[in-house]
Amino acid sequence: MSPFAPAGRGGGDWPRYKPRLPGTGARRAAGRKAFGGTWWGREWVEAIEGRAKLDPNRLPRARTYARTGAVGELDVTAGEVTAPVQGSRRTPYEVRVRVRRFSDREWDLVTGALVSQLGHAAALLEGELVPEVAGDVRSVGLDLLPGPGEVQPRCSCPDWADPCKHAAAVCYLVADELDRDPFLLFLLRGRNREELLAAVRLKRGSEIATSSGGASPPDQLCPDRWEEDAGVVAREAWSGVVAAGNAVAGAPAPVALPTPARHPGRPVLLVDAAPPGSGVDTGALRALAADCARRAFDLADGRGGTGLDLTLEQDCARWASSMIAGIEAPVDLDELAHRCGLDRHELFRRALAWKAGGPDGLAALLESWNPAPSELAPGRVALGAGARATANRVTREERQLRLGHDGRWHPYHKVRGTWQPDGEPIVLPLAPRDLPPT
Repeated sequence: MSPFAPAGRGGGDWPRYKPRLPGTGARRAAGRKAFGGTWWGREWVEAIEGRAKLDPNRLPRARTYARTGAVGELDVTAGEVTAPVQGSRRTPYEVRVRVRRFSDREWDLVTGALVSQLGHAAALLEGELVPEVAGDVRSVGLDLLPGPGEVQPRCSCPDWADPCKHAAAVCYLVADELDRDPFLLFLLRGRNREELLAAVRLKRGSEIATSSGGASPPDQLCPDRWEEDAGVVAREAWSGVVAAGNAVAGAPAPVALPTPARHPGRPVLLVDAAPPGSGVDTGALRALAADCARRAFDLADGRGGTGLDLTLEQDCARWASSMIAGIEAPVDLDELAHRCGLDRHELFRRALAWKAGGPDGLAALLESWNPAPSELAPGRVALGAGARATANRVTREERQLRLGHDGRWHPYHKVRGTWQPDGEPIVLPLAPRDLPPT
């Protein structure tokens, strides 16, 4: 008899089979639901199964391990996932799954690609990961989802397979974690959620400042970069105005007034909490004061009105737009949506519309009107053959242009069956008069 013959069984050349000991991990819900319920979770699973094509026999057992609690708690850090996996021996195996991290240069390209699409960047800041983000990253020659060659599973077990069933089980459960928190994709590439959002805000602010000729990004997008501004004493400013009037009558030339500040002022922090029972929320008061300063700054800089003439609908969209840009507000986005009588996603759409075009952008989202066919012709030309016009909207496949009352065209993109604002409004050249009807 072979020395490898199992006790109690006939001969053979196989070592004794040892059943797996019970693990300490959570058991997956009953049933055989596939791993990876989201688009990013499915792509992660495909990358792992693609790596295992040379030896796919481990995968069914790996899925069983993952479903029955063999895998302990996952620890996800920058570029790496570790977890213990209970096998047949008493001591669990140690699994380490490494993912190639982006370099600083690659992260700069990724951040630039993300902010190039206003709607996608705003969705990230609001905590959503739309599928188009993967295409944005791919446009700069990188992949957010790691391919088979960028995932390196390693296990302390003696199995030679790559990946072994223990490592593959961990990878399957990583897909579940990605379903719950898509920002783990960015962490696996090297940056956590806070670092990513800070970089997006900074890059977005830098682009806005560059396009407006400013020397630095808007501070409402980068509150940590505020600088102190000495300001100007009101009495001295007024004396300059009086001097300017006297100069007409031959008085001395007026003193030059200082240039406007580069950013709105910051409200003074309240040292003491409000008295009990006063009903005053100091955090909300500080946010309202900061909002007032921003409105005053925009008014003084010629970039907007007071905002006091806005309707409730418009002001809700304005506040939501500020919130997805990271500006402090008296309430969170969910509470604001509740107070506005909207669900969270609808308020988010209105925030994007406001961010892109202000009141006109919001009107383009909410209103439908019937311009003359000749007014719709530029939109049809811009979208190309197959574009159809309905009311003030021209549509072709997943793209749409909406004509506003101001004559500008507001771009939209269909995301999961819903039309989302997709950038700032544009002016299109007049189209030929002989354009065929839709």
